Amino acid sequence: MPVIKFVKEKKEIEVPLGSNLRKEAMKADVNVHQGVNGFGASLNKIMNCHGIAQCGTCRVRITKGMENASSMGVLEKIRFYNPIPDPIPCMAYIGQETTMRLACQVTVQGDMEVETGPELDLFGENFFS
Repeated sequence: MPVIKFVKEKKEIEVPLGSNLRKEAMKADVNVHQGVNGFGASLNKIMNCHGIAQCGTCRVRITKGMENASSMGVLEKIRFYNPIPDPIPCMAYIGQETTMRLACQVTVQGDMEVETGPELDLFGENFFS
């Protein structure tokens, strides 16, 4: 069974092969709905789209094991690339295009390390390019 390590929470969980990252994180009491740089995390834990890729609040950065995540689907691509009406997930995506995912859309195929609530880097080298 694959092992998911949540870096910020310092928690490791074992999950069934093919399970949903968001659902398994919630079972382990890990909040993937972190808000903007931590602001709004408690509110987003309740007020989110419940796994249909519409809110973008469950964005995570897969730091290791990206090859063990399912490929990005259409809904996820739209959420990251469409700046209207919610630009926040898109801004977090800039500069992390190869590792940023929505937890609700990731199917776990093997071991991975996950950073919940990756911070927006408004002053990074890739933001204004």
